[in-house]
Amino acid sequence: MARQFQGKVELDIRDSQADWDAFLDNRAPKGAPNVLVILFDDIGQAAWSPYGGRIDMPTLDRLAQNGLTYSQWHTTAVCSPTRSCFLTGRNHHANGFGSIAECATGFPGYSGHIPLENGTMASILRDAGWSTFWIGKNHNVPVDAFGMSASKKKWPLGLGYDRFYGFIGGETNQWYPELIEDNHYVDQPAQPEDGYHLSKDLADKAIQFIRDSKQVDAEKPWYMWFCPGANHAPHHAPQDYIDKYKGRFDDGYEAYRGWVLARMIERGILPEGTELTPINPMPADVAAESDMVRPWATLSDDEKRLFSRMAEVYAALSEYTDAQIGRVIEYLEDSGQLDNTLIFYCADNGASGEGSPSGSVNENLFFNGFPDDVARNLEMIDKLGSPATYNHYPTGWAVAFSTPYKMFKRYASFAGGTCDPLVIHWPKGIRAKGEVRHQYHHCTDIVPTILEACGVPMPDVIDGVTQAPLAGVSMVYSFDDAGAPTTKETQYFEMLGTRGIWSKGWKASALHAPVPSDQGHFDKDRWQLFHTDEDRAEARDLAAEHPDKLKDLVDLWMVEAKKNNVLPLVDLGVAAMHAAEYHAPMRDRYVYYPGTTEVPEASSAPTLGTSFKMLAEVEFTGDSQGVIVAQGSRFGGYSLFVKGGKLFYVYNFLGLPPEQRLICDAPKLGRHVVGVEFVKERISEQLETLGQMTLYVDEEVVAQAPFRTMTGRYALCGEGLCIGYDGGDAVSGEYKPQFPFSGGRVIRVVYDIADDIYIDVERKLAAAMARD
Repeated sequence: MARQFQGKVELDIRDSQADWDAFLDNRAPKGAPNVLVILFDDIGQAAWSPYGGRIDMPTLDRLAQNGLTYSQWHTTAVCSPTRSCFLTGRNHHANGFGSIAECATGFPGYSGHIPLENGTMASILRDAGWSTFWIGKNHNVPVDAFGMSASKKKWPLGLGYDRFYGFIGGETNQWYPELIEDNHYVDQPAQPEDGYHLSKDLADKAIQFIRDSKQVDAEKPWYMWFCPGANHAPHHAPQDYIDKYKGRFDDGYEAYRGWVLARMIERGILPEGTELTPINPMPADVAAESDMVRPWATLSDDEKRLFSRMAEVYAALSEYTDAQIGRVIEYLEDSGQLDNTLIFYCADNGASGEGSPSGSVNENLFFNGFPDDVARNLEMIDKLGSPATYNHYPTGWAVAFSTPYKMFKRYASFAGGTCDPLVIHWPKGIRAKGEVRHQYHHCTDIVPTILEACGVPMPDVIDGVTQAPLAGVSMVYSFDDAGAPTTKETQYFEMLGTRGIWSKGWKASALHAPVPSDQGHFDKDRWQLFHTDEDRAEARDLAAEHPDKLKDLVDLWMVEAKKNNVLPLVDLGVAAMHAAEYHAPMRDRYVYYPGTTEVPEASSAPTLGTSFKMLAEVEFTGDSQGVIVAQGSRFGGYSLFVKGGKLFYVYNFLGLPPEQRLICDAPKLGRHVVGVEFVKERISEQLETLGQMTLYVDEEVVAQAPFRTMTGRYALCGEGLCIGYDGGDAVSGEYKPQFPFSGGRVIRVVYDIADDIYIDVERKLAAAMARD
């Protein structure tokens, strides 16, 4: 209700006076702008063309030429936490997102649940008269709320958004995404062979949401959060975009760093004299082996060829997604909305180092603790970016695309993890065109900026809950005054035990590695000191020269930490893992029925690293075919299905050929119980679960063989347990995606789970963190 009823109520309506304004939604201020926030994943400043990088971004170039490019805009270093700041305007720990959703713990700063006193941007603008839309990635649903039985209060529609279309995990397959519309799962509208790609689909839906709103109420402004899956792995892109970049990265990542630094200085992004930091800057006693960079000169010719192609595919995904966003911008221009649309085009953290020193064609290998093999990866070089791969470049490119800074995503102590691209475009509200802004800002500043630009005050109460103060400051003062002093005074950083604090042009950084370990000893970490006003790259440690300044900053970090629920610090040791890996309440037996929405892995029968029985009651008619039950994808999973009169059980171990199969004649008529039993014998050094798999028809053993099963995860992209079909990408090469069961019916599927589940806690937590 906009306000209290002010009409008159009598016995007879003829004597009464209506007051519609007491019931109608509030109207936005006249001339208020639309707001479009475009948030990419895993992009360092030195990647994109407006900052001097080699990745062509025509749409972003256009916006930068008519808007503002920010050189010192920062994030939290990891996606879920950064996105929580965009949601509420508060710091990530204050939002309960000190880490990603999958690594939530039972402490206020790490719960994965945004408190009610941190109301969302969408709730504020919706109450003020805007339509509100969320498109694409959502990594802020608590992992305990992924399943369909969970409350949807923490899903987008519960956070103030009128419409949602996208995915709720940290990543998804760009060719076969796990899609949700509003509060329910939906099938993708087309297949890759028909031209489907997630980035195109999201752009289509963005245009549809805006068009639908404007057709009903042409004067009502809208706010849209557009979050493509790009450029998070898997790096999937159309072949013509990949071909465009052939040879562009052949000089290697170290040569790229020198080349792009000169261009960043030339464009005014960085000041003259900015130094290039080492490719491996972490001390040996702190460095994580998986985060090291292999010098280009030490690579074989085949490795150089493979690593260059991986960068080409990454670039292709970025430009292709930019082109799809360009379709949204063109629609806004054609419909007369562009001039009064406030656009933020940015990224959520630095370039990703999760590809390890040698890259991967299937990230699921890493998540299951199974080694990549360069020779095997080379066999897939011409398929990189296609549905046949789930690829990620090596750490060398993460360092290169985060030039000139140290390290990359996950490192909150260094700008390589936090200093990201941001372009703001608003012709009606910004007179300056094509200029660079050097004021120091942070992702907590986006919400205050939007509120000031829209003329909407921060409410004291949202949905009956008194609100906590915003953590950020508005950036509007910088729009038309390049020389205005930075209004932000202090910003703390913390991620996975890595820490930093910036205050009035100085920064202190703790040396700590964000890896699974029993490292701890936070009080013994060595801190470095940088004068960022003079040393943008954080190349010169001044701790020995200014010990008092360093102590003041370290003390200030602790003040900010206590204020924002940063403690206790978590650096992914064994104890933390026990709290972090969520699974639905365990039971001995799980029963599933057809017609059930796909069950997320965190809520499904836990068959990884354990003995299990999986039996399905099925009615066969003689011409039955299709999937009875499946989980995962071609990159890891299993499927029980009927094809050509044969009953198949296929276990796809991490996409490594050949598929493990048990095959027999399918029952002809009537009800039968079919399924498998796996008896675990041991866990290998490569973390394979080794044992015997037996295929049954009723009580008869019809096939048996040694199998190796997985211990980590089936799917990285949310492809859960499906009854009567195979959702997303197909587990087996024997059939196309979906392959629904026909010619009979699946009655139910029952799992009995042993009590010998294998957990390697350190490896599992490393996998969880790499999914952000």
